[in-house]
Amino acid sequence: MKRYRGTQYVSNSFKELLKRNNITQNMSRSKNCWDNAVAESFFNTLKTELFYQESLKNKSKTNEMLFEYIEIFYNRKRRHSYTNYLSPSNFEEEMLQIEMAA
Repeated sequence: MKRYRGTQYVSNSFKELLKRNNITQNMSRSKNCWDNAVAESFFNTLKTELFYQESLKNKSKTNEMLFEYIEIFYNRKRRHSYTNYLSPSNFEEEMLQIEMAA
């Protein structure tokens, strides 16, 4: 039997776990890496910049670390290649200045 990556996510036990927790599963098309590229890139960055640098103590501390990383650092301060390496707040300021000048 040939096994593909991700088979655990289509198993009946996994689907039942999702159902018990009221979670809707959303699968990309088979063998199409571009369907989920943005999410994969974000989670790679998250793991590299946060989880590989910190030890996870407990669920509460992990939730706090995630919130601080995403809401305080990633969404406000971290420079992003998509915005020409400006932080989101600097990018927003620059766009407002351009809009006001127009």
